[in-house]
Amino acid sequence: MAKKDKIKGKFKQKLTDKYRLVVLNEDTFEERFSLKLSRLNVFVLGGVFSILLIALTTVLIAFTPIKEYIPGYSSSKLKATAVKLTFEADSLKQKLAILENYTKALRPVLTGEITSEDIDSLQVEARQAVINESELDATREDSLFREKVDTETRFAILNNSKSNVKIVFFAPLTGNISQDFDASSKHFAVDIVAKTGTPIKAAADGTVIFSGWSADTGYTIILKHNKDYISVYKHNGNLLKQQGDFVKSGEVIASVGSTGELSTGPHLHFELWKGGYAINPINFIDFK
Repeated sequence: MAKKDKIKGKFKQKLTDKYRLVVLNEDTFEERFSLKLSRLNVFVLGGVFSILLIALTTVLIAFTPIKEYIPGYSSSKLKATAVKLTFEADSLKQKLAILENYTKALRPVLTGEITSEDIDSLQVEARQAVINESELDATREDSLFREKVDTETRFAILNNSKSNVKIVFFAPLTGNISQDFDASSKHFAVDIVAKTGTPIKAAADGTVIFSGWSADTGYTIILKHNKDYISVYKHNGNLLKQQGDFVKSGEVIASVGSTGELSTGPHLHFELWKGGYAINPINFIDFK
C-alpha cells in the first residue's frame, strides 16, 4: 500500500514539477524569453488548442465554400443547376402532355374514324349553339334595374340631404339661382347670378389644387377641403389665389365674371363633391 502511494506521489510530482523554457541568443547567450511550465500546463494548453482548432475547422467547413472541395459535399452551383433542370423537366412534362392530348384528338381524323362530313356537322352544331341571342336579351325589369344602378353608382350622384356632412360650408356667393342642380342633364352644380366683380369666397377651409384657365369654363379654381370634400368655382372674372395656397372659410378667392365658351352671363358655376360623388350644394348651403 505504501509502495502504491509512493508511485502515485511521484506521478503527481512529475506533473506538477516546474520547468523553465528559455530562449537565448546563440551568439551572446543573452536571454530573450523565458517561460515556466509544467507537464500539466502543457497537457491543458494542448487540449484547449486542439478543441479550438477542431471547432474552427468545423465552422469553416459548414459555413464557407471550402466544403465544396471536400469529397462528398455538393457545390452550390451544382444545386442551382439541379433546381433549374427540375423546372425545365416539369415544363417539358406539361408540353408533352399537351402534345399527347393534341395527337389523341387528331388521331381519329388521320385514321379515318371521323369523316369530313362528321366534322362539318359538328361545326354547324357549334355555330347554332353559340348564336342563340334570344337568351341574351334583357327583360324590362332588368333594364330598369340596370338604369337605376347606373344612375346611383356610375355617375355617383348624391341628390339628397342625408349625406354625412361633418363640416360647415360658407356661401361662396349670395344671389338668385338661375339654374339648379340637375343630374339628368349632367348639370352637377348651381348657377348663382351676381354683378361682375362681386367677390367670391371659399366655401370652407382648404387648399387650392387648381387655379387656371379653361376654354369651356374660363377662369376656374378648385379647393380641396377636409373629409374628402372638393368645391369648384367656374366662369370667374379674376382669380386671386394660386395652386398650393391655403385659404380660410369666407376668404375671397375670385370675382364674378362671364369667362369661357359655356358662360351665358355674369354668374358663378358652383360644384360640390364628396369622395368623387357630386352632391347638391343647396342641401348644405343657403345662397340667399
